[in-house]
Amino acid sequence: MKKRIIIGISGATGLQYGIRALELLKEQDVETHLVVSKASELVRTYETDMKHEELMSMADVIYPTADVGAAIASGSFKTLGMLIAPCSVKTMSEIASGITSSLLSRAADVVLKERRRLVLLFRETPLHLGHLRSMTQVTEMGGIIMPPVPAFYLRPQSVDEIVTHTVARALDLFGFDIDVPRWNHDHKAQLP
Repeated sequence: MKKRIIIGISGATGLQYGIRALELLKEQDVETHLVVSKASELVRTYETDMKHEELMSMADVIYPTADVGAAIASGSFKTLGMLIAPCSVKTMSEIASGITSSLLSRAADVVLKERRRLVLLFRETPLHLGHLRSMTQVTEMGGIIMPPVPAFYLRPQSVDEIVTHTVARALDLFGFDIDVPRWNHDHKAQLP
């Protein structure tokens, strides 16, 4: 059976993380299943020149967010798990509460109940206590909260390098080996 992963894109800023995940996964032997929130469509117009059709063409299978009967809404549909990049407060809060109003949060809920990997590139700052409690709940349920924090020890030269490294680290959590610079104990000595 071909390996599958679900990519969710919510309405937080940082659509580039989801786009880069789809690009990097094209190079892997994996089938990508994409669900995009309504709010992310608005963010797409603010943050990129990419057309809706271009984004959709990057995935092997796409689902409308209202299709709660889709394959990814069932635990019997086997996947490696789900990466939500970026993940908004609304999406994370729905997942934390178990109240799923769309296929995006339903698919994440299914991933958790099946004890599969769920990684949320949570895009919000600063945080209030409600955010922290939701992050704790998702973590206690088995999810991984991964704010997209840049690794400046790599001395990135572009935003693209920062995005690529962050997404590669997120995909590490699913067992993918993406070729990006990595920290090693000699790295500090190599810097001028």
